[in-house]
This record gives sequence, structure tokens and C-alpha cells, in this order.
Amino acid sequence: MYTLLLVLIYIAFISLGLPDSLLGSGWPVMHGDLQVPVSYMGIVTMIISAGTVVSSLCSYRLTKKLGTPVVTVGSVFLTAVALLGFSFANQFWMLLVLAVPYGLGAGAIDAALNNYVALHYTSRHMSWLHCFWGVGTIVSPFVMSWSLTTASWHTGYRTIGLIQLGIAVLLLLTLGVWKVNPPKEDTSAQAKGLISALKIRGVPALLLGFLSYCAAEATTMSWASTYLVESRNIDPERAAQFASLFFIGITAGRFLGGFLMNKLGDWKMIVLGTVILACGVAALVLPVPGEVLPLAGLVIIGLGCAPIYPCIIHATPANFGPENSAAIIGIQMASAYVGSTFGPPLFGLLGNHISFGLFPLYVAAFAALMVCMTGTAFRLARGEKGSEKGSE
Repeated sequence: MYTLLLVLIYIAFISLGLPDSLLGSGWPVMHGDLQVPVSYMGIVTMIISAGTVVSSLCSYRLTKKLGTPVVTVGSVFLTAVALLGFSFANQFWMLLVLAVPYGLGAGAIDAALNNYVALHYTSRHMSWLHCFWGVGTIVSPFVMSWSLTTASWHTGYRTIGLIQLGIAVLLLLTLGVWKVNPPKEDTSAQAKGLISALKIRGVPALLLGFLSYCAAEATTMSWASTYLVESRNIDPERAAQFASLFFIGITAGRFLGGFLMNKLGDWKMIVLGTVILACGVAALVLPVPGEVLPLAGLVIIGLGCAPIYPCIIHATPANFGPENSAAIIGIQMASAYVGSTFGPPLFGLLGNHISFGLFPLYVAAFAALMVCMTGTAFRLARGEKGSEKGSE
């Protein structure tokens, strides 16, 4: 039963990754069919992001009232309905309406499952959990590519929507399996809500660090290809092809990192990831002719990013107490979506007005802010726990 539950959780996280790369893959054709400018994708993604922020902040109360299994099943069903709705949309306003349940479902499952795994499993499983998210993001573009070749973007959304619906039904039929892990969430009066959680020493620094990491990751996803073309004079088709190396690096890194995390611990893995990320940034900026080094730099950045997100999440119950983890992780997910939503557009403005060559420095600056703020949060949290023990 224990192994079966792990498999179900991994499948649920694949379902979280499936929609994330679908819109970007289909939009070059979608915007023409819907007769809207290409820039309108930003409107859809902003609504989705707003939904994820809201549901992340509400996930604490939902999980406390309904439990992680019910929230997970409900969220997957919600995203399945939204994806199937996208597959029937023939006007742009329909996408805007459907983007609301799309975002609400994604944010709730993200916060609920991250908290559940942080409470019940080791950092190894947290790393592999996010590796399976990467599997979902890799699968969707291939499905959309096949659909655009053989039918239309509607078929791509319908295919992913049906897969999502199948996952939701599977999770619904196996709700009883979740009983293998007894509840660890503290539902007593000591458990803090969202406002009280923000007042815990170290939490504001943790949120800023997490936001910074997600801004760096999302900016790399969005602008790596443009940087290669504009600053390293790499052919656009080849740059677009190799931009996917970042996704491969981050997915492979989370799989391989799972074998190290239990030995090194969360903080050492965050530091190791930051050092590797810095090496990748250095590979991008070194004035070496040819395309091998900058392309290798994208893989190295992906490998460096791999352990940071799961380790920050996994350390939350240990740093701030299991009774506070649901509320804090909910806020963390909200800060993550804020960083990933506004980080890339901010760099776009800098690139347009100054130079796209700033890309490595921009990513490095957010990475540096991440490790400083996260280190501060870890130190303050441990100091707070030490003072509490001393007063007992």
C-alpha cells in the first residue's frame, strides 16, 4: 500500500505538469484560429497565474477541512474540465473563462501534495516528485505537436484533458490507499493560519528566496532561446531546439539528485545546486567561439536548478514545524507563481530597452538573492527553534 500510494502521488504530479507546457506549444496556431494577436497569450497566462495564487492561499483551509486526498482528486477533476473546455473553445473569451478553473485546480494540488510529501516522505521522494512534474511538461509538447500535424490544437487539448480525467478517476477510486499514512498535520489551536504564519521568524525571507528562485527558473524557460539568438548568434531554429535542454537538465537532475538528498540534506543540496547553476551561467558568458559551451550551459543551469525547489519545500516542516507547514507551503506556492509570472516580463522589458545579453546576469542575480534569503530563513528558523527549546 505504501508503494502504491507513492505511485499515485507521482501520477498526480504528472497531471500537474501536463497542462503547464501545453498552451505555449499550441499558441502559435491557436492565436490565428481565434483571430487574436500573439501577445494575447499573456492575458490567458495571467488569469491562470491569478487562479493558482488564490487557490494556493486557500489550500491551507481546504486541506484542513477536506484532507489532502479529496483536495487532490477535486483539483485534478477541475483541471481536466478546464482542459476539455479548451478543446471545444472557438472564441478567445472562452479561454479566459476556462483559465479560471485551470489555475484554481493547479494551485490547490500543487500546495496540497507538496505539503503532504514534505510531511510524510524524505527529500529523495520530494525530488522524484518534481521529476515527474518534469515528465508531464515534456510529454505535452509532443502530444500537441502530433495533434497539430494530424488534426488541430483542439485535439491536443482533448487528448491531454482525457488523460487528466483518467488520472482523476484513478485517484478517486483509490482514495482508501491514502490511509496508509496517518495524518501528521496539527489541527490543534497551535496551528497557525496564513496571517500568523507570515509573522513567524524566517518566513518572509523564505518567501522572497522562493520567489527569486522561481523568477530565475521561469526567465530561463522563457528567454534562453532569445538570448542564444540575440547575443550568441545561434540560428533561431537550433536555439529553439536546444532551449529544451534546460527542461531535460532539470528533470534528469531531480531524478539523479534523489539519490544524494537523503545523505546531504536539504540545505547542502540547495548550496550544491546554486554552485552548479553558477557554473552554467559562467558557461553562457565565457567568450568562447562556437555554440557548444552556451548550449552546455543550459543543461548545467537545469541541473543546478533541479534540487532547489524540492529542497526548499521539503525543509519547511523541519524548519517551522509540521503544524505550520500547510499554511507556509500554501504561501510559498503563491510566492512561486508571483515570481514565475512577473520575472520573465520584467526581463523582457530590460532586454528591449537595454540588451538581451543581460540574461545571464539577471538569472545570476535572482539565484544569488535566492541563496542569501533562503540561508537567512534557515538560520532564523533554527534559531527560533533553539530559543523555544531553551525556554522549556
